[in-house]
Order: sequence, then C-alpha cells, then structure tokens
Amino acid sequence: MSTRQDIKLRIMRAFVLVACITVTIGFVSAGVSYAKMAKEIDASVDTSLERFRKEVRDSEEFFKSAKGVLVLPGVIKGGLMIGGEYGEWALRINGNTVDYYSTVSASCGFQLGGQKKDVILVFMQEEALNKFRESYGWKAGVDGSVALVKIGADVSLDTIKMKKNIVGFVFDQKGFMYNLTLEGLKFTKLKK
Repeated sequence: MSTRQDIKLRIMRAFVLVACITVTIGFVSAGVSYAKMAKEIDASVDTSLERFRKEVRDSEEFFKSAKGVLVLPGVIKGGLMIGGEYGEWALRINGNTVDYYSTVSASCGFQLGGQKKDVILVFMQEEALNKFRESYGWKAGVDGSVALVKIGADVSLDTIKMKKNIVGFVFDQKGFMYNLTLEGLKFTKLKK
C-alpha cells in the first residue's frame, strides 16, 4: 500500500471514530436533557407489562417467582450508517418501582432505519439481582449473563425451563423479536 493510500485510510478511520464519539455524546446529552420523569417511566412500564401479560400465558405466575423485573418500555433505536439507542428502565420488586436506570449505546457500520421495542429482564435469583443493584455501570454479558427467551404462540412460560439467573424478553408492536442480543448493554442508575 502506498503512503498516500495509507494516509487516506488513517483519515477515514479517524473520521469514523470521531463520528461515533459524536453520536454517543449526542445520545448521552439528549438522554440527560430529555430524561423522563419517574411518573412517565412508571406509566410506560405499566403499559409494557400489561401488553406482555396479554401476549404470554402464565406470565403472572412467572412474575410472582421473580426476585425483580427490569423494564425498558419503548426504547428507540435508529441509524443511518451511525446508530444509537437510549432508554430509561424501571426496576420493580414485588410490583413496586425501587430504582431507575438508563442505557446508551452507539454503533458504526452499515445500518439504515429505526425500531421501537420493549425489553424486560427478569431476575430469577436473589444473588443476580443484588449484584445488579450493587454495581455501578452493570454490563450485560460481562457482569451477568442474560438468556433471551423466544416465545411462540403455542409456548407458555411454564414449558420453558428457567434455570438462568436472568431471563430477557424483547418485543415490539408486532410481537416478540428474534435474533437480538443484549450483550454489552450498560446500565447506569438514575436519581429520580
């Protein structure tokens, strides 16, 4: 490779890096400046959980056996070459909100479009819940493994063996979403 091509490649890499950093900072500042009030988050969480209960048989019994339920209602993910995502979560224990969290992520690469989704993480073990609550900047896949569950129309929660510490569900307005990952998603506690 010639020196001129090498210089062009370095400039292109630097541009992409700066663009990714700019998008990340933009999402963080947008999240801070447009942060929802606690009541708004709780109302959205109620709606998301109600929809989940209607779509999934035996979900009420499943939630009763959970140590905690973390809900991200209506997160919007979008991108045009550079993408980003921001959302605010509510952690509920015994049906009551005890903490709020935010997540921010950015990505570079070929991408086009947007998506709105709900995410529910269910802590099945007290130890996993405590580790999540006590950490600063808990990261999925690093600080705890999340098993994403795919539920079809003929499957209910009582037929799925819940041997994982944390079980995750991702769904949009059309139903459950497939081929998704929560790996690397970082959670930061909010003061509301």
